[in-house]
Amino acid sequence: MGCKIEEFQQEQRKRMRAVQDAMDALNGKWKIPIISSICCYGKRRFSDILNDVDGISNRMLSKELKELEINELVKRTILNTQPISVQYELTEHGNTLQTIIGNLTDWGVEHRKKIVGK
Repeated sequence: MGCKIEEFQQEQRKRMRAVQDAMDALNGKWKIPIISSICCYGKRRFSDILNDVDGISNRMLSKELKELEINELVKRTILNTQPISVQYELTEHGNTLQTIIGNLTDWGVEHRKKIVGK
């Protein structure tokens, strides 16, 4: 019987570690809104994301996009335009977040109704 409890505890530790890994990849105030912007439109230029995410600075957006690239959630493409512009899109791995973002959106709508009534 003790073995089953140990297996259960070990499985729970793995699950908590997975939650922590996810939170580490998506940590901070800005990553989920940035991902949401890209999810909604598919491909976004830097200035488009800057306009979508209220309150974020150029410097912070640049930093957060680099971290999302490191975590292989966002792909950066330099466009051959004059002047040169950069476009961001979700990677295949980043696209796996679309359901989660949708669920967060739905939860947020319901939460707002419950708390604020709107």
